[in-house]
Amino acid sequence: MSKRKKGRDLGTEEMKYTEKKKMITSSSSRWGLISYDELPEYMKDNEYILRYYRANWPLKEALFSIFRWHNETLNIWTHLIGFFVFLVLTVLNLEQVPKVADLLSNFTRSFSVNAIVDASHNHSNFFSGTDALFDMEKTMSSEISATVSTPATRWPFFVFLAGAMFCLMSSSICHLFGCHSHKLNIFLLRVDYSGIAIMIIASFFPPIYYIFQCNPIWQFIYLTGITTMGIFTIFTLFSPAMSTGKFRAYRAMLFCAMGLSGIVPAIHAIIVNWSEPRRTITLVYELAMALSYLTGTMFYVSRVPEKWKPGFFDLAGHSHQIFHVFVIAGALAHYGAALIFLEWRDRVGCDKLV
Repeated sequence: MSKRKKGRDLGTEEMKYTEKKKMITSSSSRWGLISYDELPEYMKDNEYILRYYRANWPLKEALFSIFRWHNETLNIWTHLIGFFVFLVLTVLNLEQVPKVADLLSNFTRSFSVNAIVDASHNHSNFFSGTDALFDMEKTMSSEISATVSTPATRWPFFVFLAGAMFCLMSSSICHLFGCHSHKLNIFLLRVDYSGIAIMIIASFFPPIYYIFQCNPIWQFIYLTGITTMGIFTIFTLFSPAMSTGKFRAYRAMLFCAMGLSGIVPAIHAIIVNWSEPRRTITLVYELAMALSYLTGTMFYVSRVPEKWKPGFFDLAGHSHQIFHVFVIAGALAHYGAALIFLEWRDRVGCDKLV
């Protein structure tokens, strides 16, 4: 073999090796993180978060990015952990329901006045110990009256738990897979907004149902009102334009309007149950819920603290993560109030109320 031919062969092998190396390097870095300026327009939501974005990733890569550090990691995990917390609470509460299969039949009977009176004349206390929300065994076990065999209906309580879980899971999924494509991003944002609206609607069910259990007309008026408002909010936010950063404040305003609509039934409930000694503790829980949601919303709209120091909070500490934490705190505060409403309805009959 001549030296010239041998040189050509060596050159060819070197080129092949170089090309192969480039392909391997390109393949390993293909799904790397990019900067805000490199994002497609539909993903440019917060100009104060400068780096660590994912864009146009395949579903498989997006799924496994749950175990990677990027600027959505804590957004995913905060609400995913919250989902599992409420899932555990739901399972623990279901274990205390004597006849879970009768939830739907209880719902059917609940709007019959006679059935409501019968259901409300019981003296069980499934949920004492509200100071420890996670100590469910203690909460569910004390002061059960031997004279009453049927507790108050539980379905409104589980409507709230289901709404909270749907909201938290839909949020996590949106943050995880929103980097796949424009079409999927829009769809998941709609699901996310629907989850927020559904959680707000579901949060109204325990207090309104149990407080006005002896007044089914008011139950119907208030629950129909918030449900209608929620449906209107969902369809309003289905417009693709509503998913952009330009309408961030408008979205927050719609959700705040839904939550603040609870002021009317709250004032009504305070008036008709003014002498109830547990009125104050439920108000404290509900006030904590409202403050948590409103504070989180303020962070969401203002984009503080990343607005103060762009790039510094790219991975941790930016406004959306803080918003997520306050959402979970508010939901847990409302869970505490729901336990008290349920315990109260187990103990107190309609003849002692309005």
